[in-house]
Amino acid sequence: MVQVRQTTIIDAPVEEVWRVLRDFNGHDRWHPAVAASEIEHGDPPDLVGAVRHFRLADGGELREQLLSLSDRDRSFSYCILEAPFPLMGYVAHVRLKPVTDGDRTFWEWRSEFFPPAARRAELERLVRDGIYLAGFAAIKRILGGRGTLQAALVAPPPLTPPHKGEGYHRPAPGVGLDNLGNREAQTRAGQQGGNGVGPPSPLWGGVRGGGTQTTQHTSVMGERTRAILVERYGGPEVLQLKEIALAPPGSGEVRIRHTMVGVNFIDVYCRTGYFDLLKPPGVPGMEAAGVVEAIGKDVDGLEPGDRVAYACPPVGAYAERRNMAPDLLVRLSPDIPDELAAASLLKGVSASFLLHDVFPVRSGQIVLVHAAAGGVGQLLVQWARALGATVIATVSTDDKAALAGRLGAEHAIVHGRENFAEAVMRVTGGRGADVVYDAVGKDTFAGSLASLAVRGHLVSFGQASGPVGNWDIGRFSSKSITVSRPNYGHYTDTPEKLGPHVERFFSAVRHGIVKVEPPQRYPLASAADAHRDLEARRTTGSLVLVV
Repeated sequence: MVQVRQTTIIDAPVEEVWRVLRDFNGHDRWHPAVAASEIEHGDPPDLVGAVRHFRLADGGELREQLLSLSDRDRSFSYCILEAPFPLMGYVAHVRLKPVTDGDRTFWEWRSEFFPPAARRAELERLVRDGIYLAGFAAIKRILGGRGTLQAALVAPPPLTPPHKGEGYHRPAPGVGLDNLGNREAQTRAGQQGGNGVGPPSPLWGGVRGGGTQTTQHTSVMGERTRAILVERYGGPEVLQLKEIALAPPGSGEVRIRHTMVGVNFIDVYCRTGYFDLLKPPGVPGMEAAGVVEAIGKDVDGLEPGDRVAYACPPVGAYAERRNMAPDLLVRLSPDIPDELAAASLLKGVSASFLLHDVFPVRSGQIVLVHAAAGGVGQLLVQWARALGATVIATVSTDDKAALAGRLGAEHAIVHGRENFAEAVMRVTGGRGADVVYDAVGKDTFAGSLASLAVRGHLVSFGQASGPVGNWDIGRFSSKSITVSRPNYGHYTDTPEKLGPHVERFFSAVRHGIVKVEPPQRYPLASAADAHRDLEARRTTGSLVLVV
């Protein structure tokens, strides 16, 4: 994530500066990059949630939403919903304070966003120089003259819609946005790679974390696609099928037409707001398979028609199509079906680094796997058994216990029927497990610690039942216990890190070391049902959305 922060001192009283800046529909009256502006639906400009739609001086169009506004603190925040450049997950904050030594104003303007790696420096300059510093200079000119303020507050001309066929243009030099150079103006749909449906975290093709929803305005992005949009954090009901804008793939991007989308518990964390990978409005999902549909400039090694999959941020996979940087795309060989890739790539990569990097499992060790009938759990059981470990599984039903046994677990413990920590000690003769892989969280954490052998290791890689809370690490010394909390992104955020895990997992599939059961299928529009079933533990194995 990039963070840009700029400050300045304005030679004018803070009330006077605030009067200008608090008008969410007033940019076109003072910022040189903005030609015209309007608030959608006629909402008041100080209404939190209001969306301003303005035309840039170079002909491009932008939509931003007011997130907060405080007259007491003289501050406001806003996010980008649509833009002609990939400022993914862009959220900005403006704050004013009076300067104590004189009738002047301190102004802070800062933001955070996720740019494509290849354009990080360029977009950081764009925000810093073309937006913030240009805005500072404009306000200083307006308020410095003390006779031009009223002119700056005169109502602007109405925003006219673009002419038929008119879309984004390359920025012209000298209008404050020329830092884009000669790159095609564009947006990506998807928090980092979006698909063009309403926004989370960042903003690709019109939606943060997935694109931007443009139901009231004709999109100047070119095309549309359907996606599952999260407009606020909440339960499964917030997963709504919407149509969103989809930009042409920009430089260093490819467009993917999804065939299958993986559903994972990390998507639940994003939907509820526990993980900040998705900021509403946005499109969830980090795993999918499909076909390359189009290619932007400066992309090597991929062609339209290539079959690919991915299991990585940015979010935005719950969509028919999306644009994405190709760095972490995995080309699929003919022996790997789309369904298998979408159902298991993220889980297989997770199992790979959990078993080989976080705690390298060796022959003869005792491994406890919670939620052993789940997608990652099934892979951990099979793979740990193949590595020569004795596997103990915990599950929620007898049917799942039988499944864990078929997968290679030597012992299967049903939650609620007996205390699993006591059961582990019983079946290990009081020794305990060398490692516990725990994705359940609150309900199992204490028991997982109690299940460990001396110098045992607890890998806490999820919290399906809730956060584990605070623990006094001094208690761990009784058995010299160690605990780790691995983050998927830290093991997969570069091709060099991701590649070995992908190859190791697909090799394990090809050699029969692990078998991936056919996933449970849901239509894309039924994503909410998939989440309900996943959270209620009504499923075994993997879930996919069929596009």
